[in-house]
Amino acid sequence: MSDYRNSTATSAASVFDKVFKPGELTFGLLTPLEGYPNSDTPTMRNHTALATLADDLGFAALWLRDVPFRDPAFGDVGQIYDPMVYAGWLAAATRYIAIGTAGIVLPLRDPLAVAKQALSVDQLTGGRFILGLSTGDRPSEYPAFGAEFENRSERFRDAHTLITAAVNQSFPVHQSKFYGTLDGSLDLVPKAKQARLKTVAVGRCGQDISWLADNMDGWIWHQSNIELLPTVIESWRAACGPQVFKPYGYGTFFELDRDPDAPLRVRHGIYGGRKALIELWKRQRDQGVSHVALNMRVSSRPVKETIEELGESVLPLFT
Repeated sequence: MSDYRNSTATSAASVFDKVFKPGELTFGLLTPLEGYPNSDTPTMRNHTALATLADDLGFAALWLRDVPFRDPAFGDVGQIYDPMVYAGWLAAATRYIAIGTAGIVLPLRDPLAVAKQALSVDQLTGGRFILGLSTGDRPSEYPAFGAEFENRSERFRDAHTLITAAVNQSFPVHQSKFYGTLDGSLDLVPKAKQARLKTVAVGRCGQDISWLADNMDGWIWHQSNIELLPTVIESWRAACGPQVFKPYGYGTFFELDRDPDAPLRVRHGIYGGRKALIELWKRQRDQGVSHVALNMRVSSRPVKETIEELGESVLPLFT
């Protein structure tokens, strides 16, 4: 059982620093905790029990996706449930594991409502919440919300600045371009369990790397060319500055082969037996990857088996 699992619940106020540690690699699971390679919709069977299992085995985080609609052209509805509502449900079923969003499609939501929801979940989880933000990858959803797709990057910056002011200041004064005005007469409650609610960029969010480095506390991108990964991390570190640790992680489709000696295969995801995966992840840890979020949607193997094998034979090697 991993050291993360052995942490006490009362120390969860520093959950961000447990999920993202300099020189170490942790693992998270993207919801739904289910393989559904031949459908766009998961069954969500046993999802609460699987989340509890992941918590017990020492996974660092559960990441919840923000997919408002079923778009047949895209072919994936994520975990079906709204991520903030689902986060509250999972908070009651788990004790140690971080619960994060990957990520809230910020240009489609009211930023003050997002801030209120994030702070509420943060308090209800005892500080186990991580707010991951994105601009999404589905242009078809923008007209349904009456939102412009073309200015999503600018609105993301504006919304993030408003959230930062409302969450981390008392009776803030802030003028937003696209949203509302805070004149110092109102204070958003509750406040975060930590001194500050940290935010993670999920994807590029329509921004250049320097903006992400200046304004976000970490970056989770997609699995890129594994040979080019050191260059990506070097660019990120250069943008953050030599004295600042801001973690880099990635999300990827994933299938764990039953044969522990099966070779590594990398295409639209990572596939292989645990021995090859251990070697890959040790190398990536040394290159500077702090967190890997595994999406088992493509897996034909029962997810319970995968979670158990990772928890028993892989996670202990990285803690």
